[in-house]
Amino acid sequence: MFQATKEQVQEWKRKHGDVYRIVVEDKACYLRKPDRKVLSYAAAAGKTDPMKVNETILKNCWLDGDMEIQNNDAYFLGASSKLDQMVEVKEAELEKL
Repeated sequence: MFQATKEQVQEWKRKHGDVYRIVVEDKACYLRKPDRKVLSYAAAAGKTDPMKVNETILKNCWLDGDMEIQNNDAYFLGASSKLDQMVEVKEAELEKL
């Protein structure tokens, strides 16, 4: 299982902000939080192929890790089930004036 050093994680945090680790059985990967550009690209790709949404987010936010997570369907699907938790949505209020 891939394990990043504390120094590497701190470097990623300084550069990208939030950093996430996904573990799927004996494999692990590190991802940065997706920005609006990545989410837009993923949504556009997903219009023709729903699996492309997760694939786009995983590949564009990838920092390091076991490549089997990208290349092996079972690991990919396991990681895909966690990707939506990386997207933070603030609660908004709408007031008609």
